[in-house]
Amino acid sequence: MSTEKIIMAGFGGQGVMSMGQLLTYAGMIENKQVSWLPSYGPEMRGGTANCSVIVSDSLIGSPIITQDATAVIVMNLPSLIKFEKNLRANGRVLINSSLIEKKAERQDVEDYYIPANEIANEIGNLRVANMVMLGAYLELTKAVSVDSVIEAFKKVYGAGKEHLIPLNKEALERGAAVVRG
Repeated sequence: MSTEKIIMAGFGGQGVMSMGQLLTYAGMIENKQVSWLPSYGPEMRGGTANCSVIVSDSLIGSPIITQDATAVIVMNLPSLIKFEKNLRANGRVLINSSLIEKKAERQDVEDYYIPANEIANEIGNLRVANMVMLGAYLELTKAVSVDSVIEAFKKVYGAGKEHLIPLNKEALERGAAVVRG
């Protein structure tokens, strides 16, 4: 891996910011160069939310991702419509097919359809749909290891949330399994 530039987007409350923070923190654990740039809509829950994450082996010049994203992870339809155009040719778009029936329009990108909400419900907690998506992304790119994401989870959420680690590990694995085929 040299540089991954990821846009993660969805409604507020879907865990988009958490997904970005965990990926960024995992990159720090692995001594990579990282940036995390959040962007919120005016509402707290239900509004739009997205973040740009860069994980790189070399210095990062700017945290802004315009037309050169290597991946876009979208949790809802408005995010797909807004951010698909930001992918570079041969980039990856990961689509939460539980909430998005529309297919990717671009023919020059790799598209992956992950039923994140359905998988999260099967696991027993809808709130891990973001981790399902992150697991799929990690399987495709190997940007950071799952172990680093779990270590980041411990640091970001603290000892009080460590009982949620098995649930989140399962979500990561289930997401990876979808794109593994």
